[in-house]
Amino acid sequence: RTSGVCEDMPNVSFAGQFETYLNVIGGDELLKAVRKSIISTFTDRAIVYRQENKIPQLKFALSVGVQIMVRSDLASSGVMFSCDTESGFGDVVLINASYGLGENVVKGMVEPDQYYVFETTLKQGFKPILEKRLGKKLIKLIYNKNPKRPTRNIIVSLKDRQKFVLQDEEILSLAKWSVLIEDHYKRAMDIEWAKDGRDNKLYIVQARPETVQSRKNINILEEYAIDKSKIKNQKSKILVTGLSVGSKIGQGRVNRIMDAKDIKKFKKGEVLVTDMTDPDWVPAMKLASAIVTDRGGRTCHAAIVSRELGVPCIVGTGNAARVLKTGDEITVNCSEGEIGKVYQGIISFKIKKTDISKLPKLPIKIMLNLGEPDQAFKMSFIPNDGVGLAREEFIIANKIKIHPLALVNYKKLPKLLKNKIDKATYGYSDKTEFFVEKLAEGIAKIGAAFYPKEVIVRFSDFKTNEYRSLIGGELYEPLEENPMLGWRGASRYYDEKFAPAFLLECRAIKKIREEMGLNNVSVMVPFCRTPEEGEKVLAIMKKTGLVKEKDGLKVYVMCEIPSNAILIEEFLDIFDGVSIGSNDLTQLIMGLDRDNFLISGIANENNSAVKKIIKRVIKICKEKNKYCGICGQAPSDFPDFAEFLVKEGIESMSLNPDTIIKTILNLSR
Repeated sequence: RTSGVCEDMPNVSFAGQFETYLNVIGGDELLKAVRKSIISTFTDRAIVYRQENKIPQLKFALSVGVQIMVRSDLASSGVMFSCDTESGFGDVVLINASYGLGENVVKGMVEPDQYYVFETTLKQGFKPILEKRLGKKLIKLIYNKNPKRPTRNIIVSLKDRQKFVLQDEEILSLAKWSVLIEDHYKRAMDIEWAKDGRDNKLYIVQARPETVQSRKNINILEEYAIDKSKIKNQKSKILVTGLSVGSKIGQGRVNRIMDAKDIKKFKKGEVLVTDMTDPDWVPAMKLASAIVTDRGGRTCHAAIVSRELGVPCIVGTGNAARVLKTGDEITVNCSEGEIGKVYQGIISFKIKKTDISKLPKLPIKIMLNLGEPDQAFKMSFIPNDGVGLAREEFIIANKIKIHPLALVNYKKLPKLLKNKIDKATYGYSDKTEFFVEKLAEGIAKIGAAFYPKEVIVRFSDFKTNEYRSLIGGELYEPLEENPMLGWRGASRYYDEKFAPAFLLECRAIKKIREEMGLNNVSVMVPFCRTPEEGEKVLAIMKKTGLVKEKDGLKVYVMCEIPSNAILIEEFLDIFDGVSIGSNDLTQLIMGLDRDNFLISGIANENNSAVKKIIKRVIKICKEKNKYCGICGQAPSDFPDFAEFLVKEGIESMSLNPDTIIKTILNLSR
């Protein structure tokens, strides 16, 4: 494998510019491979790359390293980064893994497994695997007996595709090595690893500087936002989805090209649609307004180069080359988290840039409301004092998708429903463990993104109609006339019909704090109608070892019902503080259905009745030296309401991420 003096310097990546040769056998073949490696420095693509980066063509020094082959054809291999490649968040290790030789992962020919590990608590001796995501891993590259064609691809069995490539201990070992390598080079690193199928040991085969996120100016916050009203008005449908690379939006006419020989047909500003890319595609990629591929993962060639070029890219769609036709006008949206979407037509969008180093300091904490774990790393760069409301509902609805009681009672379910659950829970013989692990992963990702700042996790607050929509939900949920005021929040947790499900949530929190070391995670009880309900919830939590104040655990309660405000002293005797849920509190004080447009305009949070109650809650919390924050929409919507809260001495405001900078600027004036 080649190693050039300027290859993978901090400001240039040379990703895939030079050749690597695997399974080289015999002296003659070795000499041929060395010559071919040296010759690869003078391919058209390498010459152009040096020219564009102002590197002298003939002063380029190169060596060729010869390594014993790690027999990953008999096991697995992959790449890892000592940072999150999408957001630039620096305190995680991202590991990609697939079966066979590593070339398939690097070239994007497979969708690998993906793992995240949190560096900070890993160094403290914990086991903080934040995410394990199963990839498709359809093929693997193995040795071939033909010396002229030393490797070949074969199909991976269904059984192996449905398993994670790496065991937890192997994931943690690789992450520890990544930390050591990063500490040695004192910068974010891009590392290749391999596992030998003969001795079952892991090996590091290459390490080079990460060249994209490490060059970003972290003080400039750039936000892309698509005009959602245009999507609704135009009825612009989603054509394909895949893994988003970067957080930008691009648009233009499709140019579908399936062979790199045809890239001369590609014009500046078009959207490149293809199966996958390699270094021969770079000239076209530089001209593209966006890139969409059928195959590939977050560390494939298309992903690495598009990040370097700053071009929005969606990889691993599976069907883009079939669905998208040359000449189609499309919008490629990578701004909404992990899943990228290709919309039909040209849809308007906005770009907002903010220099966060110039934002003023405020006398109160400004925290975030967050429910989508995949956005956590990116959102951590917004000025904040932690997370005042981390919602479980998004994780349960979008990552788990199954009613917790259906998992608890799995053995008693009808066969058809069992089959449906089996498909969604590959690799988990204990179905409740699937719920605990996936919920823990989602919350832990948020906890790690903001560590060591406090992250307040609200226990699940689905209404019965929302729970019914989960797989198996109709077996356990009654039909209620008014779910908003029905069986929700605290009243579920101690009810024997739902308590087994709530215990799974408690197990997830315990795992996050004790196994992963994320002791910055606190919990909050929603819709708690009476102090007696609060006592019952704490008693149920205690059964799993979650005890208020044990190891610093804080337990808060939502103040969103008039009884919470009227009996505030009694609630504060039980809990560590309150977070005011101004949305529900306003509708229950004023007797307004917030979803009914006929009456919704009668009053809002600025009504004096609402303000008087909130003022009293803040005052008593301060007297009792208990936490008091707010996590409703009101401070974002009404600047004068935010000013009122500051004047009354509220400890924190938890806001939606898109309103934080605006609110900080309003309050500073």
